[in-house]
Amino acid sequence: MNVFLWIVQAVLAAMFAMAGVMKSTQPKEKLAGQLPWTADFSQGTVRFIGIVEFAAALGLILPPATDIAPVLTPLAATGLIVVMVLAAITHARRKEPGAIAFNAALLIPAALVAWGRFGPYSF
Repeated sequence: MNVFLWIVQAVLAAMFAMAGVMKSTQPKEKLAGQLPWTADFSQGTVRFIGIVEFAAALGLILPPATDIAPVLTPLAATGLIVVMVLAAITHARRKEPGAIAFNAALLIPAALVAWGRFGPYSF
């Protein structure tokens, strides 16, 4: 199970790192084509979301890999759960069911990592 959790953590970290870098470095107008929800938020909010996603990606991998404060890994996964719930709420308001399904598809592995690392498979 530990190896499985590492794989899930790595995939989540890669996805959120890419999304975080994209949101935190590109102007909102450029993101609007791929991410229409950005029209509802300020540039600063979109960048903040990107920074949070990137920080969570680092939190999924670096603490256990360096054995420095490994409790940060389940906390990072829990943070991603919160981000995905808030994203699903935003997409529900915008009536975007496909995006809600994608948020759920990311929330489930994040919840698995949080459960596994807080509980039976903590470091």
